[in-house]
Amino acid sequence: MTLALGTSLGYPFCPDNAECLKLPSGTNKGKNTMAQVDESTGPAEFKVIATGLRFPEGPIAMDDGSIILVEIERQTLTRVKPDGSTEIIAELGGGPNGAAIGPDGRCYICNDGGFQWMEEDGILVPHGIPDDYSGGRIEAVNLESGEFEVLYSECNGIPLNGPNDIVFDKNGGFWFSDLGKMRDRSRDMGGVYYAKTDGSMIKEAVFGLDGPNGVGLSADEKTIFVAQTFPGSLISFDITGEGELAETEGWLPGNLVYGLPNGQLLDSLALDANGNVCVATLINPGGITTFQADGSAVDFVELPDLFTTNICFGGPGLKTAYITLSGTGQLISMDWPVAGLPLNFLNK
Repeated sequence: MTLALGTSLGYPFCPDNAECLKLPSGTNKGKNTMAQVDESTGPAEFKVIATGLRFPEGPIAMDDGSIILVEIERQTLTRVKPDGSTEIIAELGGGPNGAAIGPDGRCYICNDGGFQWMEEDGILVPHGIPDDYSGGRIEAVNLESGEFEVLYSECNGIPLNGPNDIVFDKNGGFWFSDLGKMRDRSRDMGGVYYAKTDGSMIKEAVFGLDGPNGVGLSADEKTIFVAQTFPGSLISFDITGEGELAETEGWLPGNLVYGLPNGQLLDSLALDANGNVCVATLINPGGITTFQADGSAVDFVELPDLFTTNICFGGPGLKTAYITLSGTGQLISMDWPVAGLPLNFLNK
């Protein structure tokens, strides 16, 4: 069964306006702010691991201390070593975005097909659809050889437009979001899908979401959380079976966990060991918003990049947060007060 909704509102960000691209003042310090949240606690200091990345996203903290991530503008899957040096694992083309390690040790990629790009005051910004848009797809990459294959490019005969984020369940299947694509005067509705790694099954679980971006599973895997970019809202669904979600009350799909005010946009996410949902937050300002799963409290750490796009956990006890500052091309790390939730086929 697929849950559905009709049309959506316009895109709330104007990339041609250089004023909206200016970074907050400050250097290598995050700042806790009470402006948009109920409560503000957590880390402030961070360490820059790597610079010069071309819109990094999808970080994965590996056991050897390296971080595997995508560089969307460079169209690569890249390994960042502990000393900050980098090596290209695979040149994927399109727009590699979300990434996760699967049960066979391969890295599974949400490829959104690519963007146009502009750069203002040292900030790299994606927008629109490129002339060489290659379509959305799910890819699997051998980390040793760099060889990769396309597993899915459509569902039920309908093309994937902009796959974005991905998470594996304990059975070896994966959930992923498709945010869609934006044009000058319109943009796609999005959905959440479920698929198997052998290419044998893909299922549309819900459609009609407003910019579905980050996805993550609760520890018991009974709930999936979805960050909707454009309304700045975190929603959840009860999982009732393989690729099946329970219907929700009201005319909008999903159970609302929390909605941010003041034009803040949400990106990718990770859960911590307490069940909180840590979501990269864009534009106004950039940082990490941590939501309690019941929506009862929210914490925010501001970071000096309007395009703070993703977070993952690694290091001893999973108490280090690795965060992509995509506009300025940086990978940073910071101590986190709560350990991350272990991921299937990576940490457990």
